[in-house]
Amino acid sequence: MKRDVMGQLESWSKSRHRLPLILCGARQVGKTYVLKELGSTRYDSCAYLNLMDESTHAVFAPGYDARQVLENIEVFTGVKIVPGRTLVVIDEIQEVPSAITLMKAFAENTPEQHIAAAGSYLGLSYHAGRSFPVGKIDSIDMYPLSFIEFLRACGQDVLADIVCSLDFVRAEAFGDRLERMLRRYYFVGGMPQVVNEFLDGDNDYIAARRRQNALLSDYDNDFSKHKGDVPEIDVERVRLAYRSIPSHLGRENHKFVFGHIAQGARRAQYETAIQFIVDSGLAHRVYRVDKPQLPLRDYEDLSAFKLYMHDVGLLGAAMNVTARDVILSNTAFEEYKGAMTEQYVCQQLAAAGRDPYYWTSGKGTAEVDFVLQYDGRPAPLEVKAEENVHAKSLRLLCSATGLHGYRTSMRGFREQDWLTNVPLWAVGEYFSASHDPANIIPDDVLD
Repeated sequence: MKRDVMGQLESWSKSRHRLPLILCGARQVGKTYVLKELGSTRYDSCAYLNLMDESTHAVFAPGYDARQVLENIEVFTGVKIVPGRTLVVIDEIQEVPSAITLMKAFAENTPEQHIAAAGSYLGLSYHAGRSFPVGKIDSIDMYPLSFIEFLRACGQDVLADIVCSLDFVRAEAFGDRLERMLRRYYFVGGMPQVVNEFLDGDNDYIAARRRQNALLSDYDNDFSKHKGDVPEIDVERVRLAYRSIPSHLGRENHKFVFGHIAQGARRAQYETAIQFIVDSGLAHRVYRVDKPQLPLRDYEDLSAFKLYMHDVGLLGAAMNVTARDVILSNTAFEEYKGAMTEQYVCQQLAAAGRDPYYWTSGKGTAEVDFVLQYDGRPAPLEVKAEENVHAKSLRLLCSATGLHGYRTSMRGFREQDWLTNVPLWAVGEYFSASHDPANIIPDDVLD
């Protein structure tokens, strides 16, 4: 699979200011694959160490002696480590907390060596009180496959290139095909194992759902694994909170309400559990903002938020949405009140490097699904599952603030005086940092 993060990894490998790298992400998003791919394509050799194998732990016995540890890795892997020509990959680095601390020693004592580690958010967030090498590492976040990456995995490279170019006139000539692929993505999602099994079985929806259910079970088991790292974590509360996310999104109001987790549940009981889930990378927390003004963080209301899962396919599996409901009809969108479409948009924004919020009026009578920073201004974004594009709340907010509004729906690209409609299949690319006008310097300025 072609993963967009490879561009960032290649830039890291070429940088003169390179530090040891930690590639972060939830479990099973493809971190190991891309690091091995980087090692095989950009280097002469790759010394790979998986710390899930307990026999590898002895490699770190020298403690803070970086050069001795590198010698041990060389002996253990049987790969001659040549600075600049060998990539050292330390997989599942969270399994040995001292290895995380050692990244600082690598930066200070062996700067010539290219070292990349992969770690799950959960283990890196709770690494037994060890010192985290702040300022001594480079870090990159990795997410499930975006819709564009999914298109490429399905062999639709030309279609993906057209969408990435934001040539909407040309793209809309293939609007029907893009909608079919988008519906397919809603069901399959972006977890690499699920996508592989789906494609290996020639669009096998049953195999995809089986793998999704297995991943949900694995995540549930992972919560117990880290119980000892954070004694105050109540594993059962973590499980209840995580399992409640689909039911929250399925309600008319997607705001997270602690009382919906279980009867009598209160914020004080579950806040730590919620943060644990967010730290694991298995959920995105989207806070409410009082005002759509920059910087958005200064206006966030920490008492009000929505929780989205990290993958739309897993949300569908947790909701038990069938392939027929998603692919052949609008049942999934009608019954789940746009939850899957909001989940999809949140996922694409996160992969595009955006940190979204949402807005409601003081009395709660109006709500805009997302607010993000785009083109140097707050950008209110309304999400519509189909072609029903009435957006009273968005118009109200834009009228009151003078902001330009954005709507994403199944309709084609349209620009009006106060509103831009972005097709759902292009929302990630449209709002990505690479296409943000605020980040583009005109050629005449460069000249």
